Order: sequence, then structure tokens, then C-alpha cells
Amino acid sequence: MLRKLKPDSYVDNVYTVNYDELKEEGIRGLIFDIDNTLIPYEEDMPNDKINQLFERLRQMGFIISFVSNGPKKRVDKFNIRLNFNTCHRAMKPLTLNLNKVVDEMKLTKSEVVIIGDQIFTDVLAGNRIGIKTILVNPIRPKDSIVERVKRNMEKKLLQKFNKKT
Repeated sequence: MLRKLKPDSYVDNVYTVNYDELKEEGIRGLIFDIDNTLIPYEEDMPNDKINQLFERLRQMGFIISFVSNGPKKRVDKFNIRLNFNTCHRAMKPLTLNLNKVVDEMKLTKSEVVIIGDQIFTDVLAGNRIGIKTILVNPIRPKDSIVERVKRNMEKKLLQKFNKKT
């Protein structure tokens, strides 16, 4: 079970992902979580830096989808200018909707990566369906007891994984 929680890579944020290297590895599809991966929970629209990143990724030829556990209204508002495929209420770490998104991309699983900020949703879902996983630091974690417990568990897992590698 622990290996299903281990990301293939762990980077600071979406801007430090080496997209050129992913392209060289044969990755053609990028699936992004939205909340706390691309924008904080209290924002609902991409900023200029996010817009520039996605314009660059579009020019590089990546097929992009947003997969969020958030509601349709939030996901649609975030995506209004970017205009990529989306999946709301994805129920990550369940795999049904993530598999559908990969199928809609018309790519093999070896050509797709998921990028997100949570081990117990994004990484677990990606590993369960067999796609590459990239974990990023959360932009601004929620300040709730549940969130603090979850993030503390993630921190301990990352320390454990780093000792093994």
C-alpha cells in the first residue's frame, strides 16, 4: 500500500516541473489538480503566471485536463479562459473519473502524468491507475484540524520515502 502513496517525483510547485524532460520521456498529457496546486482555495480564477504557464504548455503540444474534487461551478470558472477538458467532483482517490479523463485524452497511461498537491488524493489516484505522479507543495493549506492531520501524515510519508531512496 505504501508504494501507492509514493509520488514518482516531488517538486516545489507547478513552475518547477521540468516539462521539457517530461516531453522527452514521451509524456503527452498533463492532468492537473486545481485547488492548492494551481490556485489557493480562496481564489477562483487563474492569475497571469498560471495563464502564461498554460499558454507555454499548449504551445509545447501537451494535452491538458483539470481533474478536481471541487464542484462544477468552481472548476468551470477556473477554466473559462483556459478552455481545457475538465472533470469536477472527480472523487479522487477513486479511479473511475481519472480513467475516463485519460481515455478522453486518447493517450496511453504511459503518456500521462498527474500533478497535484495531495498524496491521499492525487498521487494515490494516479498510482492506482498506473500513470506517472508528480507531487507539488500546497500553495496555501486550509487551516482545519483535518487538513493539519492529513498534511502531517503526508510529511511523515515523504520523510519515509526520502530515507528509502
